[in-house]
Amino acid sequence: MQTEDTGMATIDEFRDSTADATPPASLGFALQALWWERKGDWEQAHGIVQQHEGQSDCDWVHGYLHRQEGDTLNAGGWYRRAGQSLPTVLLPEEWELIATALLSRAGMETPHAS
Repeated sequence: MQTEDTGMATIDEFRDSTADATPPASLGFALQALWWERKGDWEQAHGIVQQHEGQSDCDWVHGYLHRQEGDTLNAGGWYRRAGQSLPTVLLPEEWELIATALLSRAGMETPHAS
């Protein structure tokens, strides 16, 4: 059964979508950031979550991005804001965990026109 808002049924479909030039338009901001990070564009990913500070899913991804760059102190603050603990799993596993969680509740975070 597909998730109505993302049009994706699985984490595999989300991961595979990174072969495209741009993320699916139906993705929420936090998923867009994870999509860009998966493509290797940390700056694009970080810019998205910075623009949406205060949205817990974006704050969670923000923490992940700073953990990825080795800034654990900064990451810890973003995880706390998101109501998450600083993870002990490897980064690739954390990406999967976050993406899976966000995909499972995709209807809760949708992009809005500014």
